[in-house]
Amino acid sequence: MSSEIRPPKPLYSNVSPAVKSPCISTCRLDEARVCIGCFRHVEHIREWRSADDQRRREICAEASARRLAATGS
Repeated sequence: MSSEIRPPKPLYSNVSPAVKSPCISTCRLDEARVCIGCFRHVEHIREWRSADDQRRREICAEASARRLAATGS
């Protein structure tokens, strides 16, 4: 019998080692409901927690395209 004490598992885990969140903690939506910090649409922000790694990559690609269109960089 092991006496090792393990920390409790988090109730929700939205951290994936494979796909880093694009959030930069500048959370404000524009008139199109797109975050001015990470360029994700509000629906994609909501979806992030339950999305698998492939879907997260798709969300990041869409956000990158929005950023490029908006800023040119």
